[in-house]
Amino acid sequence: MPSNLKGKAVVIMGVSGSGKSTIGQMLAKAWDCDFIDADDFHPQLNKEKMGRGIPLSDEDRIPWLEMLRDAVKERLVCGKIVILGCSSLRKQYREILRAADPDYESGSYVSAVKFVMLNAGAKVIAARLEKRAAEGKHFMPPTLLQSQLDLIQVDESEEIPKVDATLTPEAIVDAIQSI
Repeated sequence: MPSNLKGKAVVIMGVSGSGKSTIGQMLAKAWDCDFIDADDFHPQLNKEKMGRGIPLSDEDRIPWLEMLRDAVKERLVCGKIVILGCSSLRKQYREILRAADPDYESGSYVSAVKFVMLNAGAKVIAARLEKRAAEGKHFMPPTLLQSQLDLIQVDESEEIPKVDATLTPEAIVDAIQSI
């Protein structure tokens, strides 16, 4: 576990199917720390809504993000490292998560909560979502991919590193560890 990350959170972000859960679990194992999968925090109503092919609204997302913020904050104040797998597609959503750091000043982007974006082309992600849907492994249907792609909002001033999500999981974890 890198000593410079004590009391830090790393959010593995990206659209559904980019590999957040797989990479987050592997990174948490490598660093011997907690992994939080944001999907586990979705209320059943959100999962059912997405399952019907209806994109979530901010009214659906904000309480969910606030629960995630609180779960991350609980670990940060204890000086722990935590990995969170969460789409975090809009700047507004990342601001909620950055606020898990009790010392965070809104809009400064200086926080104990850091983000890494898993990035891949729409065709690659669509193929992954189709495979996952065929296996019955996730509640979000491939038809919602475009709604997520439309939501992505990353401001250069946030300095969020992007990692190629088409690499092997091991290579992705290595790339994140070298950032």
